Amino acid sequence: MREGMAIDGWILLAVAVLLAVGITMVLSTSYLYSQERFSDGTYFFRKQLVAAGVGLVALVISALFPSAAYRRIAYPLLGLSLVILTIVLVPGIGLSRGGARRWLPLGGFAFQPGELAKISLVLYLAHSLAKKREMIRTFTVGVLPHLIVGGLFLGLILLEPDLGTALMLGLILFLMLFVGGIKASHLLMIGSMALPVLALALIGAEYRLRRLFAFVDPWRDASNTGFQIIQSYIAFGSGQLWGRGLGESRQKLFYLPEAHTDFIFSVIGEELGLLGALVVLALFAVIVVRGLRMTARIEEPFCQYLAFGLTTLLGLQALIHMGVAMGLLPTKGLVLPFISYGGSAMVMNLTEAGILLSLSRRRL
Repeated sequence: MREGMAIDGWILLAVAVLLAVGITMVLSTSYLYSQERFSDGTYFFRKQLVAAGVGLVALVISALFPSAAYRRIAYPLLGLSLVILTIVLVPGIGLSRGGARRWLPLGGFAFQPGELAKISLVLYLAHSLAKKREMIRTFTVGVLPHLIVGGLFLGLILLEPDLGTALMLGLILFLMLFVGGIKASHLLMIGSMALPVLALALIGAEYRLRRLFAFVDPWRDASNTGFQIIQSYIAFGSGQLWGRGLGESRQKLFYLPEAHTDFIFSVIGEELGLLGALVVLALFAVIVVRGLRMTARIEEPFCQYLAFGLTTLLGLQALIHMGVAMGLLPTKGLVLPFISYGGSAMVMNLTEAGILLSLSRRRL
């Protein structure tokens, strides 16, 4: 490409390979389930193809936008996200599934506002931290406004309820304030405020407590709360080094719940083995390493914070998903970027990758 349009080829390659793996694994993991539920084995696969197509268009457009454009839309997008997060809670408008109201009907698809909230919060924090760089160590200017905005996002998402997305946004807020240079005492204060809220969220919902107990000892309730993680263990164990082969998973045959979304990494481990799982892990590592390297090289503060926020967002989502699938973290529904089934997540993840590619261009 021309000198002024050069982008990070390693990030682009990693995203392309992950996307190809994801499309393949969604077909593999969802075929029998969608055949049983919709009498169409390719139902989820076709919807994922549409989402990937829309996401690729969004990636290209995002990669072509100059960094200044993202700074201009930071506040409007923030306001739009808050409005949509409020609307989704209105009965009769937001779609309710499994006791949670997290989706808005959009044609034949369901849009999840929480996915837009992630990128909106990162854009807002990048813009605000860059603008208040000289005052970041003062509480009223450098900390309080960010806590108010972050608190609004977290509160609305907890009302859905969606603890996983809320935790993700909380981590992003904490880490971006940390790299923004706020005082250590302010960070400790934020942490001390967050812990009681987290404890209340866990104690206030019995099913979350059961999940926490199942994480400590899944065999104590192997047929109920511990069932999912035990089936995930079986998937990884039976995959061994080389895997059973593409399409040969046994755990996806109605043993492992949410095999095409929350536990797709388990089926990767079963069908493609330890080596396949390590390849996926390495591809995410490429995105994170290149993104952090880009962050260190960028001189403009807004672009620097934005690159860090998006890299951290993609990396944390992947790390938490893998950690849950391997039993290293309590069960929590977070998709694996570019791989798990989910139209909203796919489009937003590819948009985030496109913005990273935009920031990697030599002339910002």
